Amino acid sequence: MTGATCQADRNRPRVVVVGAGVTGLLSAIRCVLAGHRVVLLEHGPIPHPESTSFDQHRVLRALATGDVAGTGRAARLHRRWCELDALISGGLSGARLYRRVGVLTALPPDGVASAVATAEATGLPIRVTDPADRPHIGFPAGAAVVFEPHAGVLLADRILRAAVRWLRRHRLADLRPGREVVGVGPDTGRVLLADGSVESGDAVLVTAGPWSAALIDLPVTLHRQTMVYLRPPAELVYSWAAAPAAGGIGADGRAWLLPAVAGTLLKISTDAVRRGVTTLSDPDDGAGWAARVLSAGIVADVHRYDVVRVRHCHYATAAGGDTGFVRIGLRAWARPASGGDGFRTAPHAVDAVVDELPGSSRGCRGVDPMTPTAPWRTPS
Repeated sequence: MTGATCQADRNRPRVVVVGAGVTGLLSAIRCVLAGHRVVLLEHGPIPHPESTSFDQHRVLRALATGDVAGTGRAARLHRRWCELDALISGGLSGARLYRRVGVLTALPPDGVASAVATAEATGLPIRVTDPADRPHIGFPAGAAVVFEPHAGVLLADRILRAAVRWLRRHRLADLRPGREVVGVGPDTGRVLLADGSVESGDAVLVTAGPWSAALIDLPVTLHRQTMVYLRPPAELVYSWAAAPAAGGIGADGRAWLLPAVAGTLLKISTDAVRRGVTTLSDPDDGAGWAARVLSAGIVADVHRYDVVRVRHCHYATAAGGDTGFVRIGLRAWARPASGGDGFRTAPHAVDAVVDELPGSSRGCRGVDPMTPTAPWRTPS
């Protein structure tokens, strides 16, 4: 790097990102692409296996029956994730991080017309399908099923690792694992670390998810969710590897599953085991949450499957359901509440906040801000 390049880099806006989950990593990538210097702080390794974002896979779907605006916004996420996939996977054959396996949604029969109307209003391809075609999935009695073919699965932990590899190769990104943040100055842009040192930025993005509540004063509701990971019987391995994700399933229509795609395990859960907690360290109440998931009727003949892992994860919600960044001071923004869909919606949240950063404008993307595919393109 030449002296002139070093000086030019020092003159760029400096952004301190607190937390290296999916929101923090995507924030760092977008800031770098916008020409900012980024310091990414994480109290553990990067990526952190215990973070909320670190999981086998997450669903990427668009259909929200009856919500045309929400469905339209979610449909644009497919394009965002395809762009990001192309950027960080390095174009390697077989390395794609977004697999379009489709998503099934079970609905009451009288909900199909609304689902079809919503899809037609947004140009979203869907089709009504027969639940009998998927005998291994437990659908509610009498349910109708719609299939969203352009939806699919995000390989979450692989996305985090690929994002880290990309950032480590970029001169404007400085990744610092093992740095515990204990305080944030929203108006000063100063971040205090547990070792007594201070990092300063033109902007601070707090992306510590449900852990953000320890750093900033924003009211959120904490939730704990139990997920069970299954290995299918040998004769069903291929069927599950080619299966779509599914929601609205189980005996009560509150469950969901993600298939065993790309070498992952089959993951199942239900909203019936989501419970509120006051802190992330609240002890569990021993209510047999995994047993409740297994008995929810999500998978036919579930006793034939091996339980490989049970995981209790956390997420936060805010009044009004906001999942974007909130400005908390002159130089700081936070995304403390992202809901259960925080992973898939992260690109939208990141796009919006980077446009607000000091030294940015609507044109911080380096292109026409009305061009939706631009933020994830590497500038020439």
